[in-house]
Amino acid sequence: MKAPSSKLIGIFSLVIMSLLVTSPGITQSKFQSESVNIQLAGTSSIHDWTETSDKGTGNAVFAVNSNDKVISLSAMSFTLAAVSLKSGHKAMDKNTYKALKTDAHPNISFVLTSAKITPLEDDNYEIKCNGKLTIAGATNNTEITGTGKYNRAEKSFTVKGTKKMKMTDYQVKPPTVMLGAIKTGNDITISYAIKFVK
Repeated sequence: MKAPSSKLIGIFSLVIMSLLVTSPGITQSKFQSESVNIQLAGTSSIHDWTETSDKGTGNAVFAVNSNDKVISLSAMSFTLAAVSLKSGHKAMDKNTYKALKTDAHPNISFVLTSAKITPLEDDNYEIKCNGKLTIAGATNNTEITGTGKYNRAEKSFTVKGTKKMKMTDYQVKPPTVMLGAIKTGNDITISYAIKFVK
């Protein structure tokens, strides 16, 4: 009996993969962001500070099986206008925008490259995302972890989490005020809560 050719094996493998992707009861759907809360938190030589925004937009592609369980996240992107971050103090905001180089690079963005979703209890999930995070024009590969909650009734998925990093990782010089008398720390924490709906 003649052994199957490598070409035939390749075609057979593609057919099997196609069947797995399009298995009955599994639906891939695109979700859009409905509500967003982003917070940047850091320190300075006199007090801690926060900048918040609710203006970001994003989309994601989730696969849900016939039991209403989320089994995968195959695509996601998110964009935030940097000038939408507000502290409640105009002088601080001005220095933040200058540090983020908003004139040349107006957006902060994240584009997913891979993700792993692990089910927990009560429609909660652990999410590990790898992707490209761009801040002030600098792009790094980064991992973002968080938790997700799937609402079966309204077909929505809410993700929450935090990410610690350094400003200088993205070529951002920590802002100073009053000719350097007040200095901000290099370490920041980004907290996020995004609700995606179909």
